[in-house]
Amino acid sequence: MATVTDKSRVLVVDDEPQITRVLRTVLSSQGYQVRTAAEGDAALSNLAEWHPELVITDLFMPHMNGIELCRRIRAVSNVPIIVLSVKGEERTKVEALDSGADDYVTKPFGADELLARVRAALRRGTSAEAGSFELGDFKIDLDARRVHVRGNEIRLTPKEFDLFVYMARHPSRVLTHRTLLEAVWGEGSQEQPEYLRVFMGQLRKKLEADPSNPRYLVTEPWIGYRFNPAG
Repeated sequence: MATVTDKSRVLVVDDEPQITRVLRTVLSSQGYQVRTAAEGDAALSNLAEWHPELVITDLFMPHMNGIELCRRIRAVSNVPIIVLSVKGEERTKVEALDSGADDYVTKPFGADELLARVRAALRRGTSAEAGSFELGDFKIDLDARRVHVRGNEIRLTPKEFDLFVYMARHPSRVLTHRTLLEAVWGEGSQEQPEYLRVFMGQLRKKLEADPSNPRYLVTEPWIGYRFNPAG
């Protein structure tokens, strides 16, 4: 049986040759197929031609930065994206996540940390979950990774879908910030609370009639969130 590492295609985008060499070595040693691109246009060409299952991109590159690349990728694909950057400020992380990134790794990082993030990002594409289910105003298709609200299909990014499905599997329950972060982003992610804030905001914009007064994705102050499927 194949694992998430078996022949998974990973596109690495960075304008520093020494970084791409290191990442290629680390990823190839774990069984991943790796291609590299030095700038955004080359990355988009590889995306269209090679159909990678994961994109890892630097944030600061000439001609097209990682933020713009995330936006361009999200316009045509739901492939998971991990952003790498020397900047660890919350504002920069939020901007990257808002632009479509699924995860953010601050340089310098260890090989084990990066590989854990890669496995988590790829896991969504190899999930054994199948079928669909209906809940209140929602129909969720796990095979096609689609969500319908009151009959209308809503396009979600990979992490938006993962977060929403986890909440939908626990309707009307109060889910703590820590529970949601670890369920969707993995262990250690509780140190990245901005992830949850950004993605919850994005889900509300897509699923709620009035995102400022949510009926489905309800905040439990100082604790977490609750999914109310009937609104």
